[in-house]
Amino acid sequence: MQKRNTTLTKQEISRYTITFWKIVIGCISFGIILLFSIGLGLFGALPTFKDLENPKSNLASEIIADDGVVLGHYFAQNRSNIRYQEISPNVINALIATEDIRFYEHSGIDFKRTFTIIFYNLIGKQQGASTITQQLALNLFSEEGRSKVFFKRVIQKLQEWITAIKLERQYTKEEIITMYLNTVDFAYNSYGIKSAAHTFFNTTPDKLSPDQAAVLIGMLKGPSLYNPVRNPERSMARRNTVLENMRKAGYLTDGDAEQLTAKPLVLKFNPVDHNVGTAAYFRAVLKKDIQKIFEETQIEKADGTPYDLDRDGLKIYTTINSRMQRYAEEAQREYISQLQRQFTRSWKGRDPFKFQEAEKVLEQGIKRSDRYQQLREEGLTEGDILKNFKTPAKMTIYSWKGEIDTLMSPIDSVKYYKLLLRNAMMSMEPTGPNAGYVRAWVGGINFEHFKYDQVKMGKRQVGSTAKPFTYAVAINEGFSPCYQVLNQPVTINGWTPGGGHKPLPGPITLKTALAHSQNWATAYMMQQVGETAVSTLTKKIGITSVVPSLPSICLGTFDASVYDMVGAYSTFVNQGVWTEPIYLLRIEDKNGNILFEKKPQVREVLNSQVAYVMVDMLKGVVQKGTGRRLYRYNLTNPIGGKTGTTQNNSDGWFIGITPQLVTGVWTGAEDRAIHFTSENDGEGANSALPVFALYMKRVYADTKLKYTKGDFEAPQGGVSIALNCDAYTPRPATDSLAIPAAAEDATAKPNPVPVKPSASPAKAGAVPVKPGNTKPPTAAKP
Repeated sequence: MQKRNTTLTKQEISRYTITFWKIVIGCISFGIILLFSIGLGLFGALPTFKDLENPKSNLASEIIADDGVVLGHYFAQNRSNIRYQEISPNVINALIATEDIRFYEHSGIDFKRTFTIIFYNLIGKQQGASTITQQLALNLFSEEGRSKVFFKRVIQKLQEWITAIKLERQYTKEEIITMYLNTVDFAYNSYGIKSAAHTFFNTTPDKLSPDQAAVLIGMLKGPSLYNPVRNPERSMARRNTVLENMRKAGYLTDGDAEQLTAKPLVLKFNPVDHNVGTAAYFRAVLKKDIQKIFEETQIEKADGTPYDLDRDGLKIYTTINSRMQRYAEEAQREYISQLQRQFTRSWKGRDPFKFQEAEKVLEQGIKRSDRYQQLREEGLTEGDILKNFKTPAKMTIYSWKGEIDTLMSPIDSVKYYKLLLRNAMMSMEPTGPNAGYVRAWVGGINFEHFKYDQVKMGKRQVGSTAKPFTYAVAINEGFSPCYQVLNQPVTINGWTPGGGHKPLPGPITLKTALAHSQNWATAYMMQQVGETAVSTLTKKIGITSVVPSLPSICLGTFDASVYDMVGAYSTFVNQGVWTEPIYLLRIEDKNGNILFEKKPQVREVLNSQVAYVMVDMLKGVVQKGTGRRLYRYNLTNPIGGKTGTTQNNSDGWFIGITPQLVTGVWTGAEDRAIHFTSENDGEGANSALPVFALYMKRVYADTKLKYTKGDFEAPQGGVSIALNCDAYTPRPATDSLAIPAAAEDATAKPNPVPVKPSASPAKAGAVPVKPGNTKPPTAAKP
């Protein structure tokens, strides 16, 4: 068989050579044209010089307490930027050793690594070739992330090259590495090294140890795959790989690497969630307020677009003190959890839903639930929905001991939550340079389960905490706190209040009447000064809800918020000057430029002497009246206050005043129809006062706080109104010892006091002889 000649002729060699170079030149030309086209933006706009100067990234806005502690964030992505100096060298070394060993040598593209990676990929060992600068370009300027489509990924890679070179020209290596660490995703909505350090180790980036840094840098290869919470073994293996890379790069000695590799994986997992954390109710209210401020004042960015709290990295400075906030939340948890057990026991063997409007209350609870809304969206009829609510199902319910997995019908879960007591508290400074500053805000018992804020958004009937407003009008019109009244039934325009919990026999002074929360004496003074005057003062002193000009407002039949009531009582301490409670100080953009500053409104409501008399009368409530329970908590320093209990014991209040803090507490169920079974349990002295006491004990015990136990400051020039009623009124042998202090509207039967004229100012001497209504009193509706 004749052998075939395989030798190429010169013509064939020439033809193949020309073809080869055509292909090479064509590929190069295509690459140049492609790069040129990409540079022109034909395959998508590249970042401009302005974009490189101001790269866009979603930055979480920080809510900062008065003492510098970050209370929380508003975010779409939980991202907070930091500076290069705030990053531990361990993080930087781990990053460079693992992601880009020649970072300081290249200008955005590591060609040596690129061609090496091409070879590895051809033999089946897939590796990434992107430098840190290229990854930064992808993170900053690619909205969709890495494409899965080959051709599109090639275009994307070339775009990264061009952008990376621009970034290298625009920024220093330190700036590039800082920007990169501020943009990367670490899972659990933690973007950037600052958020990641807090989420996984509850620390700051500058304090990350080599092994902690290795865990976080190891996650960059796959935040889900190497998640230390869900995949601890895989995460630990990846951490050890990073530590080995650091050893090879000379960042760790052999001994250190061996020791760190042998360590177990230890986390302090602290995921960030809008629903949890300190001051959650406050943060929710604040966010709505800021959004309203931006809308009303038309505060916008330089490009004319509105600010986004979740993305623009604003710094929001508040008056809240982080330690006082914690003390308030601790006081609530400590006492209300006990009170809940007391409340539950009181209903044992009885049905709390046997009342006229029970069906309506439960229906509202059903229709407000997420389950109801979901079933409606699924197209179920009302009958089918009701059937569903009566069918037991597995669910998780809230309790003071934590979440409980249980089997319960949805309708029973509605009843369960209706029987959970709610509580709210606010504390603010009434005087001095920080007058009006709110230091603590607890809007409810658990924001994750119960979103409604009861400090400012919610309003409840205030009961006897409104009585000081009537007495303030009386004192302002010339009545003395030692003015005596016959404490007996009185009718005003057809309204006859009940006497409350066993009224004291008269005559009694106004000071005693307020101390023991006497309804008849208070109603009598309302008759003397008029409901219009009381309504006017109540509004002027800071109550923004509706306060009708009706006689019954003297007993607190109107609704008000804890926020307004604390502001009102602060007027007494601040010598008659009402100062708007404020909690937002200023807002800055991410560069520190001030966008908004808040100044409190101030107005004079009472003269300083009248205000000081009211302070003295409120001190009497604690010394001899319904507030004496404070002494059980060893709070013997000068404190004033007023308890409040509404009809059927539905609401319990206590507003406490000290020279440096005014604090309001409210307790009650979600619906007023759900209430305590007895006044001993439901009165403000039992349901609200202890939370105040536990809070104040913590505040006073903290030596880092400036609050002292001194007395209230008297007005300049002294007080011309007599305060010591014992100076001219004979004192009964048993005096206050015969008066029990445990109950709101407490009762006592002291020896009759001979009535004689008082030496005090105008209207202070006569005992009213007007008997009022002699008919049996009707039930009070305070």
